[in-house]
Amino acid sequence: MTPGDNEQRAFTTFEAAKICHVTHHSIKNWIKQGLIRASRTPGGHYRILEKIGAGGMGEVYRATDRTLKRQVALKVLPAAFATDAERLARFQREAEVLASLNHPNIATIHGVEERALVMEMVEGDAPQGPLPFDDAWKIASQIATALEYAHDRGVV
Repeated sequence: MTPGDNEQRAFTTFEAAKICHVTHHSIKNWIKQGLIRASRTPGGHYRILEKIGAGGMGEVYRATDRTLKRQVALKVLPAAFATDAERLARFQREAEVLASLNHPNIATIHGVEERALVMEMVEGDAPQGPLPFDDAWKIASQIATALEYAHDRGVV
């Protein structure tokens, strides 16, 4: 192995599960979708780096887009929702709404995979605990500006 090979190889299923703290079943589904490869050879469009969040509509992972060589956020719809027509419709609507918005305080969507939204990777930490008024005001102002922008376009 030469220097730099480590960055070029795809994760094995074991490595991906260990880094992302997900089940083997999820990894197998990602392999089927082409999100990752179960080999040590270069390949797969996205290299999953770490889990960065979770919510009611899925889990979010930091990944590298191998084609465009940039960091992205992958929001993956859980396998349990893959057969739920209502959830799939909500997921599709979310993608369409994000694609229609272009604002500095709203994450940009780069694309849609079978059960994943490929989004702009926005760096930063979530606020912890009570914030000083000036910090809270700055965050609230950014949220209000984004909501106003979306509202003006009929989204909210």
